[in-house]
Amino acid sequence: MGNVMNHKAWIARAPKQPMVLETVDLGPLGAEDVEVAVEHCGLCHSDLSVLNNDWGISQYPATLGHEVIGRVTAVGPNAKGLKVGQRVGVGWFSASCMHCWPCMSGNHHLCPQSTITMVGHKGGFASHVRSHWAWAIPLPEKINFAEAGPLLCGGITVFSPLAMYAKPTDRVGIIGIGGLGHMAVKFAAAYGCAVTAFTSSESKFEEAKGFGANHVVSSKNSAAIKKLGAKFDLLISTVNVKLDWDALIGTLTPNGRLHVVGAVLEPIPVAAFSLILQQRSISGSPTGSPVAIETMLDFASRHNIAPQTEHFPMSKINEAFARLASGKARYRIVLDADF
Repeated sequence: MGNVMNHKAWIARAPKQPMVLETVDLGPLGAEDVEVAVEHCGLCHSDLSVLNNDWGISQYPATLGHEVIGRVTAVGPNAKGLKVGQRVGVGWFSASCMHCWPCMSGNHHLCPQSTITMVGHKGGFASHVRSHWAWAIPLPEKINFAEAGPLLCGGITVFSPLAMYAKPTDRVGIIGIGGLGHMAVKFAAAYGCAVTAFTSSESKFEEAKGFGANHVVSSKNSAAIKKLGAKFDLLISTVNVKLDWDALIGTLTPNGRLHVVGAVLEPIPVAAFSLILQQRSISGSPTGSPVAIETMLDFASRHNIAPQTEHFPMSKINEAFARLASGKARYRIVLDADF
């Protein structure tokens, strides 16, 4: 199982405090678990939300991080399908119960007993992370391992609604061109959709086109949004701020859908008639099941889709968090293990 002393992790002792490097005891390896030596771990806006306890679910001391790429170093006696030395990814969840209705129907990510990798479990900003074997996802051989971490959370979160609801002939709008949104634009473009990017940041207009957007609209400009008419089959919102929801819902075609993956904390107001008369829907989703993640990685590998990243050594984790908080990251930060 390796010497306990060689497990290290960056620990958040309290909300909004700098993280500190400590030696940690991960305890005995569970019978169905694998241990992964972390090589890279993406930094997601939800890491910041959990650090600051914005959602009220944080548990301290916390080891954050849930976009892990690494190699399997130990395999529990009942773990299936993985071997030591294999390269895998671990995302938002690191376990689910494997016997409830959602798990048994292939919706493991909806399991009521699932384990969030960084809440009540030691996450990926560490030398090693543990996961149930089903949630340690084998990586396609051709994928760029150093860049693949953000696909495990941000990537699957935006790929899921495309896989569920979009057709290649659809017109899709992506709201918010950040860590999630820039990957959503790349996926939707590769999928064959006509893509419009909505961003509040004029400096991102040209880059959004570089990611594959056919059109870019200011998400702050209600008049410009209203001019779009009933145009979009699917809108995917990745932002955590209040928008002109009425204007955005007005851009949906009959049977159109606004799908929310960004954790906006204020309720989204919606007029019943705007849904009823055009038969529109509003929906949301978390990450995806292990098979959905594998499918997304396969798609990303085949279409050569990778997030646009900035790399920091993990020892600079506090600087990386500050950069993310400042809104300057373009577009996803990845921490490279340097223990």
